[in-house]
Amino acid sequence: QIFNFGIVSVIVYGFSRLIVTIGLISQSLADGMVIGSCVPITVNMVLVLTKSSGGDEAAAVFNAAFGNILGIFLSPVLILLYLGQRASVDIGNVFYKLSLRVLLPIAVGQLFHKFSPVVMNFVKKYKVYFKKIQEYCLICIIYTVFCTTFSTERDSSAVDAILMIIFQFL
Repeated sequence: QIFNFGIVSVIVYGFSRLIVTIGLISQSLADGMVIGSCVPITVNMVLVLTKSSGGDEAAAVFNAAFGNILGIFLSPVLILLYLGQRASVDIGNVFYKLSLRVLLPIAVGQLFHKFSPVVMNFVKKYKVYFKKIQEYCLICIIYTVFCTTFSTERDSSAVDAILMIIFQFL
C-alpha cells in the first residue's frame, strides 16, 4: 500500500506537473491524473492481475480490501496535499446512492442465491451469456461517459484524451 499510495502518487504528481509545464495537456486533465493516482486499485483488477500471474488470490483480495479501506482516509488527504482543493460532500446523499447502486443489488442477488433455486439454475445455465452482457454493459458505460465528457464544453480535447491513453503505457 505504501507503493500504491506513496510512490505512485508522487511519480504521477511530478509527471503531471511536467507535462502541464511543457503544455502537452490542460491543468484539469493533469489534476485528474493526480486524483486517479491517489485512489486505491480495485478488487476486480487485483484479482485479474493475480490470476494471470499465478499469485495468491486470497492474499491479493485481502490486500485490495485493506487498500480500499485505507483509501477512504488517505485519498482525500493526498488529494488535498497535492492539489490544495477542498470540497464539501453531502454524506447522506452519498450513502443513499451507494445503498441503491451497491448494497441493494448485492442484497437482492444474495436473496436469490439463498432462496431461489430456479433463478440460480437459470444463472448457472446461462453464465457465459451473463458474462458477455456484463462486459457489454461496462463498455456502454465507458462509452457513454466518454461521449458525455466531450459533448459539453471542456478545456480538454480529444487529443488530450489520446495523450492520456498513451501515458498509461509508459
